[in-house]
Amino acid sequence: MSGLGRPTTRLPVRPPTPPEETYTPPAPERAGKKAREGTSPGARRAGRLLGACARTLRRVPRVAWTCALVATLNAACWSVITPPFQVPDEPSHFAYVQLLAETGRLPTSDIGAFSPEEETGLRDLNQANVRWHPEVGTISSPAAKQQLEHDLAQPLSRVGSGAAGVAASEPPLYYALETIPYYLGSSGTLLDQLELMRLLSALMGGLTALFTYLFVREALPGAPWAWIVGGLAAALAPLLGFTSGAVTPDAMLFAVCAGILYCLARAFRRGLGWGLGIALGVLIVVGLLTKVNFVGLIPGLALALVVLARRGIRDATGARLRSAAPQAVAVMAIAASPVCLYALRNLLEHHPMLGIVSNAANLTGVHESLTSDLVYIWQLYLPRLPGMFNYFPGLSTIRQVWFDRAVGLYGWLDTSFPTWVYSAAIIPAGLIAILALRGLWGARRALRARLGELAAYLVMAAGLMALIAQDSHVHRSVEGVGYAQPRYLMPLLPLAAAVLVLAARGAGRRWGPAVGALIVILFLAQDIFSQLLVVSRFYG
Repeated sequence: MSGLGRPTTRLPVRPPTPPEETYTPPAPERAGKKAREGTSPGARRAGRLLGACARTLRRVPRVAWTCALVATLNAACWSVITPPFQVPDEPSHFAYVQLLAETGRLPTSDIGAFSPEEETGLRDLNQANVRWHPEVGTISSPAAKQQLEHDLAQPLSRVGSGAAGVAASEPPLYYALETIPYYLGSSGTLLDQLELMRLLSALMGGLTALFTYLFVREALPGAPWAWIVGGLAAALAPLLGFTSGAVTPDAMLFAVCAGILYCLARAFRRGLGWGLGIALGVLIVVGLLTKVNFVGLIPGLALALVVLARRGIRDATGARLRSAAPQAVAVMAIAASPVCLYALRNLLEHHPMLGIVSNAANLTGVHESLTSDLVYIWQLYLPRLPGMFNYFPGLSTIRQVWFDRAVGLYGWLDTSFPTWVYSAAIIPAGLIAILALRGLWGARRALRARLGELAAYLVMAAGLMALIAQDSHVHRSVEGVGYAQPRYLMPLLPLAAAVLVLAARGAGRRWGPAVGALIVILFLAQDIFSQLLVVSRFYG
């Protein structure tokens, strides 16, 4: 027992108090925090804005970017094969850009006298004799090319009298953007600058196709494969490529209108929030500062905003959260600002207050009555009714002005297909129309809830068509029906793409994808043969 001592009492051992735990961020995070603390609030807001823009761009589907790439490359091809200044009014648009870039001033005259450099280029290119004469090709002899290169290499003045031809009354935004490629090519010749400016228009054509795809994606949900039909068909449309491959504000107008239609479709589907409302207002401002033809869309845009304000903002389930009236009023206020500034500028410089709109309202010499104006507008787009005065004797405007010219009419409206091509084109166009009506009939139940949206689109189209027809009425004694051109209706390209989507869906689930592929192939073939037509006309 000696080995067993008295039991000892053990005191509880108090565990050591752990040091206070603190989180030490990794070195990169600490560095980022210090960087943020060292920046100004304005810089942080700019960073957040750039981050939001980057996230928005990442949400754009790859198919949309593909459509944009196809349209850009297509327009770039058109910019190369179309001879310099052989696009309607391109000399005037180039003169506007040159005057703005060289002097910082806007045009003061609408006469056709340009800078000595441009006049020399037009003369050596034989531009006046080539346009409107399909039998005359562009210069091709080595002597003519050497003469052109020699003359353009001379130190010719790039400042004219302040004239810009028919472009003088247009707003300046597109031309201001075109001064960027103009400056980039300033070390080269006039033709180098012209091609760089055309490539900027080609990028705008890509934006048109991108927003067109996004529009049909929002407006016609439920069949993702059909969205590709609308996007690619728009990207391959020859009229988009031809126009966006030239120096003309129409290229920017197409892109802006496609963006506006996308914003409207998204707002009708998800509600008009502040972000979407501000974007819509800014796009309307850009449209008004791009080309005055945009004014024709204003009644439809106003109707769309009224409908959106009544609907309000909705959540993901479709339940109404609150009124969207403040957002709609903000859009209208943003949109009204450039109109007032533009009208003030024209008044101070003794130009028509609203350019083409003022001209359309000034019917001196052609105005007979309101009835005569409506009759002219009707006959420009629809068959003449019994008892109407015939403004277009021997001419079917639907067929010869709008359909045939949309199928293919290039250059200065002097490069056309053989007559049989336009006759053959009626067959696929008629089949597409029938399938589109079938697709519309199949979606008739869904359309009942979207009557306000459809009414807004129809009013936008009717307003633009009425403006074009009324201005054509004013100028018919000088330019005749030649003033009416399908390119003026290209701001409605997303709506046309929606018709193609409906046609593909109207073929049914089994045949729809095949019909959609045929539609895209049809537009590809039309584009290829249109480019070959231009090559044979000018270089054959």
